[in-house]
Amino acid sequence: MSILKIIRYGAWTAVALVAFAAGAILLGWWRVDGPGRPGSSAAVSTPLADVGGPFTSTDHTGRKVTQADYQGKPTLVFFGFTHCPEVCPTTLFELTTLLGKLGADADKLNVLFVTVDPERDTPAQLALYLQSFDPRIVGLSGTQAEVDAALKAYKAYAKRLPTADGYTMDHTASVYLMDAEGRFRSLIDYHEEQDSALAKVRLLLKR
Repeated sequence: MSILKIIRYGAWTAVALVAFAAGAILLGWWRVDGPGRPGSSAAVSTPLADVGGPFTSTDHTGRKVTQADYQGKPTLVFFGFTHCPEVCPTTLFELTTLLGKLGADADKLNVLFVTVDPERDTPAQLALYLQSFDPRIVGLSGTQAEVDAALKAYKAYAKRLPTADGYTMDHTASVYLMDAEGRFRSLIDYHEEQDSALAKVRLLLKR
């Protein structure tokens, strides 16, 4: 076999490996952080157009709200809980940084932190927790049924896991990007670079 053929076969093998790796990464996101995560109601081929919908909650000031209170502005939605050891504080810190980089455009957004642990995350607990982050971030809680309805609407995943000293929550770690009419547009992944996340939000603001 000639050297040229060896190089050609090697190049095609490399292309195939890259394509396989890219597909594996995409599938991994869909199954781990995306709407297709096992245990979520979206695990069976859910159209992206179905992400989002009606919900009723209580914000961290004690005011009863629905999705209608946040229409008219693009909205970032993140599901988490205040006892979260890493993902939630990291994501809220990154959202705080992102809002700072947006400058005046940050006021054109809603940013919602929806608890998946309403048993511990009362409105008062959310208010205390959110003091560490940008004041434009709104905490949402409610009854377990209300939280479950919000999770279902966004095809998000949350599961209570027992620990030695109580319990923790496993949950979807991505931020949902919804347009001013409440339609799903994109996701910010937990591991995504800040510049990429910022570009997605700026594009959302232009829609």
